[in-house]
Amino acid sequence: MPPQGNKIKVLVVDDSALMRQFIGDILRSDSRIDVVGTARDGKDALMQIKSLKPDIVTMDVEMPVMNGLEALEEIMKTTPMPVIMVSSMTQEGAETTLKALSLGCVDFIGKPSGTISLNIRDVGQELIEKVVAASTAKIMPRSAMSAPARTSPRATQPVNLSTGRVDIVAIASSTGGPMALSDLMPKLPKNFPVPIVITQHMPKEFTSSFAKRLNDSSQIEVVEGFDGLTLKAGRAVIAPGGSHLLVKRRSGAAVCALSDAPPVLSVKPAANIMFQSVAEQYGGNVLCVILTGMGRDGTDGAITLKKRGAYVIAESQKTCVVYGMPKAAIDAKVVDEVLPLYDIPEAIVRIVRNQ
Repeated sequence: MPPQGNKIKVLVVDDSALMRQFIGDILRSDSRIDVVGTARDGKDALMQIKSLKPDIVTMDVEMPVMNGLEALEEIMKTTPMPVIMVSSMTQEGAETTLKALSLGCVDFIGKPSGTISLNIRDVGQELIEKVVAASTAKIMPRSAMSAPARTSPRATQPVNLSTGRVDIVAIASSTGGPMALSDLMPKLPKNFPVPIVITQHMPKEFTSSFAKRLNDSSQIEVVEGFDGLTLKAGRAVIAPGGSHLLVKRRSGAAVCALSDAPPVLSVKPAANIMFQSVAEQYGGNVLCVILTGMGRDGTDGAITLKKRGAYVIAESQKTCVVYGMPKAAIDAKVVDEVLPLYDIPEAIVRIVRNQ
């Protein structure tokens, strides 16, 4: 994070001179950002990082000499810093981006296609917002998310469930969320007794691949949500990008429903909408979890859930990549426990089993 009052120094990496120019012009249009240099491939980027010492790197994926993934991996080993991947919005691009997220990139944005001069401006404001948010990101090695060695069990506070039980777990996450969920979900047991619904801010081209990745690494089933999908114990449902995920009752069964309503707080899917629908169907029999992310999505929904008697966990600043969404909920005084990511899986199991 740059010193307060200083501009955010950005290095733009792309093998296309035209793209370097367009991305640079977009970023320079914001007074908070200074494009200190450009690089034509990953090898060039590593050299520029040493000499220019940027705060943030925007990184193309497909480049000659050294591609974006190879460069990202080297950056995270030698000079960890926020990297935003610029990826094509295709199935192949989604797989590559998810790999980049697992390697430590802080965020990503879709690479424009077609008439570049028009399409890059379509994503210009989003890119600026992501660069500004990334300037506050805390980049940590994966090992930092692991629980420290303990000589005695972790002290836990009594669970005060005013409704007496949890019938569903609802999770919200954004920037840094893919990595957080990739750590959290595999730690939940196969016999997990209630359904889970998750809103992770992602484009529609990405959530299917993300759900599959989580499913392959988890003991419970993880799927992308679709209209009419039944919620059941041992199944986690990811909100599909571009649609809000709601919970409804049909013939007495809890099922997923999708909404094409406008974005809420500039995001779609929105955790607020999901949380509100969960409150309508489950009242206070809910465990609400708010993970890393920029902005305040989830807070209003958590307020509604808390009023019904739900239990709310927020990820602590210690492990958050971006301490925005959890902080907003904490500031709203609706959070029962603030925990580092490595303690959240155990807490979820403990609270769901009311232990």
